[in-house]
Amino acid sequence: MHGVVFPLVLFFASLVGLAVALLLLGQFCGPRRVTDVKRMPYESGMDPIHPTRRRFDVRFSLVAIAFLIFDVELLFLYPWAVVFAGGAQPELPSGAAAAGRPPLVFAGGMVFLVLLVLGFVYDWRKGVFRWR
Repeated sequence: MHGVVFPLVLFFASLVGLAVALLLLGQFCGPRRVTDVKRMPYESGMDPIHPTRRRFDVRFSLVAIAFLIFDVELLFLYPWAVVFAGGAQPELPSGAAAAGRPPLVFAGGMVFLVLLVLGFVYDWRKGVFRWR
């Protein structure tokens, strides 16, 4: 047990030690002049002319949420496709993982795809993708 744990503990201890050493080196060796420019908030290289709290349009949030929902749903489709194609069990020929119940596996995937398309149509009709 010690032969496995000791290298990991040594690695993480050296990692923490290096991080602390670099932080302290920067603190002790860095310049300490504080100017008005350094006190200003960083605004992507531009002079800050607006208040720091600006409002964003709700449409950005709606599109981002719709993207996340469809992205996660597509992630769920990948394991279904692997099982349906027989890739989950490499010693079996293609399609053998779902042998005996391919219509059930296919129907489950199609129900999921129909729900995905219905969600897309619902978002489309609600105007999530419309930029007025």
